[in-house]
Amino acid sequence: EVCDLIESNNLDMDYILENVPEYKEAETQLNGRVQKWKSEIEQKMAAIEDMQRNLDNERALLTKELIEEREEEIAFQEKELFDYQEKRFGARGDLIIQKSILVKPIQDQVFTAIQDIAEQKRYDFILDKSSDLTILFADKRHDISDLVVRAIMRSERREQLSKKELKSNNYGNNG
Repeated sequence: EVCDLIESNNLDMDYILENVPEYKEAETQLNGRVQKWKSEIEQKMAAIEDMQRNLDNERALLTKELIEEREEEIAFQEKELFDYQEKRFGARGDLIIQKSILVKPIQDQVFTAIQDIAEQKRYDFILDKSSDLTILFADKRHDISDLVVRAIMRSERREQLSKKELKSNNYGNNG
């Protein structure tokens, strides 16, 4: 019935991005940066492991103060490494930022093309099947946000009227 009247199509965003040359180039650039960052992390880890191995080998020959000093230096280097990993690969790290900078212009092109196609073909919805059927385009006439707001407002007005009636009935019984 209603579903038969709704015109929708699916697309695979991953497939589209993989076939856009600019995206492949951007992805190659980013992968190069990621490999460089990983290499830097591995070098720092190896240096920390060397420091720890040297401390373990020389522990018997060192004073308590020298041991503590070296342990503090190792702890400092480990914290630096952790901070560097967060800076590069954390939730707000360079990887996420660089990915959005490199990919955003291409995604904008894709979304513009999707909108143009949807309007030309008069589709109601376009879904991205590569990401759990994310809606990429929805015709404005299917947006029921205003209806929901109006329904909530009507419900609140009815509730307020009911409270007023209760108050007026209670006052009337007491008088």
